[in-house]
Amino acid sequence: MNLVVREALLSFRRAPVLSILSITTIAFALFVVSLVTLVALNVRRELTRVEERVEIALYLRRGTPIEIVTVAMGDIESFPEVASVTYVTEEQALERARRELAEFRGIFEDLETNPLPASLEVRLRPGFRDTEHVTRVAARLEGFRFAEDVRFGREWIERLDRLRDIAGAVSLLIGAAFAAASIIIIGTTIRMTVLQRSREIAIMRLVGATDQFIRRPFLLEGGIKGALGGIAAVALCYGAFGAVTRLFRAEFFTPIQAATIVLVGLALGFVASAVSVMRHLRKV
Repeated sequence: MNLVVREALLSFRRAPVLSILSITTIAFALFVVSLVTLVALNVRRELTRVEERVEIALYLRRGTPIEIVTVAMGDIESFPEVASVTYVTEEQALERARRELAEFRGIFEDLETNPLPASLEVRLRPGFRDTEHVTRVAARLEGFRFAEDVRFGREWIERLDRLRDIAGAVSLLIGAAFAAASIIIIGTTIRMTVLQRSREIAIMRLVGATDQFIRRPFLLEGGIKGALGGIAAVALCYGAFGAVTRLFRAEFFTPIQAATIVLVGLALGFVASAVSVMRHLRKV
């Protein structure tokens, strides 16, 4: 094992320029992937905050007894999609309108009777805040006999769904493209190293070394380069994050997410080395 590690590290000394160039290229490729991922995570967090405002308003018929409303609230809370149900009285609805619609305060003050009905505000659990689930819950609420009207802002929720789909598709596409580029770069570097050391490999074979033994230093070298590229990518992302947070509020990777980027770099380097060595070792 010590021999494998020594041989892998010696490859950096044999071709320092090539090693630095490959690590730098890997770092920038993973940096782009990581940066897109970071943007996608922040967009997702903002969408989650917006999703928390998704609710269904069930307006009650006037004169509905509070006992019936209380029983209905228990039934609605038993829906698997529902997180909470809040009862808003007619007086609370009027007070909220006065507070939120200050420009119409004079009109509200002159009212002889309260025109606003009581309502039930239904909030949904995470994972059920898309158009399909909201529409399904709204249809069930319309089945209550005391329901005067049910509203949930269909167009607004549909826009939210589209934003979520676009963010996911763009991040997946860009991430896959640069992951493939990383594999090609690492594979090309390892292939050049194999060809550069072809004479040494031929001598090792003459003294009885197996292909598996010869392959191990190259695999370790690819993993090290990938991991170093991942560490550099996280550092570059942090620098970009520091610049952006002066203008916008954002959140950085968690320690687990940052470690995952390094592990992804290591895995990409290992896979690319394995493929390249397997293909080109036969030619040496």
